[in-house]
Amino acid sequence: MLALDLTNAPRWHDLAPGVRVQLRPLTTALMVATRSDPAVEAVPEEASDEERAVAFAKALARRAVLGWEGIGDADGKPINPSPEAIDALLDIWPIFEAFQLTYVSKGLLLEQEKNASALSPNGPSAGATDTAKPVRKPARTARRG
Repeated sequence: MLALDLTNAPRWHDLAPGVRVQLRPLTTALMVATRSDPAVEAVPEEASDEERAVAFAKALARRAVLGWEGIGDADGKPINPSPEAIDALLDIWPIFEAFQLTYVSKGLLLEQEKNASALSPNGPSAGATDTAKPVRKPARTARRG
């Protein structure tokens, strides 16, 4: 069952010990706006999937981050989110991975469900049908000479 969150309220997401960000809900409007973001559209056609993922994640984060805790400048003084600071935050590999897993991937789960495999032919998800004809008789083995 698909559970709808009708409150559409921002949520806090833990990205690392002591680091959390407050993010807008991942809505259709947010995804569409991100896809047409100038930084995303500027990614060259020959760019790798990884380069595209980074550009998209940063553009999405710039739109989604409302606040954060546990993030400071080089002197350890807390700073507020800004486009530059958000990009710098996502340049940290574990933070990028956590953002992808806790925020982006949850929004893409429904998209992935469209690509599900057929049910297993036996077991609790029985349902797939056989596509090959049964073998009539055993195959002969080669004689040793």
